[in-house]
This record gives sequence, C-alpha cells and structure tokens, in this order.
Amino acid sequence: MLKILAAIMLLLPMAAMADEGPAVGTMAPAVHATDLAGKPVSLKALSAKHGVVVLFFRSAKWCPYCQAQLIAFRDATPALASRGYNLVAVSYDPPEVLTRFTEARMINYPLLSDTGSTTIDAWGLRDPQYKPDSIAYGVPRPAIFVISKTGRIDAKLMMDGYKVRPSVDAVVAAVDALGRH
Repeated sequence: MLKILAAIMLLLPMAAMADEGPAVGTMAPAVHATDLAGKPVSLKALSAKHGVVVLFFRSAKWCPYCQAQLIAFRDATPALASRGYNLVAVSYDPPEVLTRFTEARMINYPLLSDTGSTTIDAWGLRDPQYKPDSIAYGVPRPAIFVISKTGRIDAKLMMDGYKVRPSVDAVVAAVDALGRH
C-alpha cells in the first residue's frame, strides 16, 4: 500500500488529495449504470484479466476539465490493457450525450450513464454543493478507482476540487504498484 501511495504522490501535481467514496481495501459498490445503448452493465462484465479502472467524471457535455481528462485517457487504454485492466468512465450524463462525445472525440473505452446518480450515490461521490435546481445536481466528485477482478478497491486517486485530475501516468503507476502484470 505504501508503494502505491508513494508512486501516486510522485506523479500528482502539488494539490491536496481528497478522500471521498469507498476506502481502499473494501469491496466496490455495485454499478447501476448503462452503456451507450442503454443496457445495464456490471463491474464483473467490465473487468479484464486483473480488473477495471473506473473513472468518475462530472459531465462530457459542459465540464471542460472532464472533457480534457476523457480525451487524455484515450492514451491510457493500451497501457492498462497490457497490464490486464479495462478502463470505463461514469457520469450522470444521459447516453445520447455520451454517444455524441464518444463519436466526436474518438473515445476508445466505455462511457457509462448513471442518469439517476444511483451509482454516484452508492459510491459516496455526489458533490453536495449542487442543489436540485442546478444543471450540476447529481454530479460526482472526480475520482478514479482501480478495482480487482474480485471487486476489491485496490487504489483510489482523487484530488481536492475538480480542476486538477490524476494523470494517465499516475493511474498507470498505481496499477504498476499492484504488481499484477
């Protein structure tokens, strides 16, 4: 665990690390999201040989920080796949928004729709600053989790706020620190 934290700390920009959502070492809550076709998905179905990396983001429609992060993570898929992990991203955006973004930006990993924020709430990631009358009501705090094939949370990467996000290199380093490949 210390090895993972040390690797992540070296690669993250100098900003406060946040600690929201489920703890490392616990079982990941269920995912109640759908793919772009509106079909329900599960962590087990999304996992590769060693597991899945789950990226929670605010919105592909209106959040420029999320859009930049999603585009940057296109480069992560080969590195993660070679290590036995798939990458998926979850937001409260409806499937049609995610479909448009995926097609326009050539996203090469699944974007999942959690329109009722059920998964976001189950993971304890809903950003409480937004009220029901806000366009952002139901968005998660940005976070990335490395989930084992058995469903255990092996690593969590998140920063305080929404403007600074863990880099592709930090996520790959967290996976490498697990020593499974």
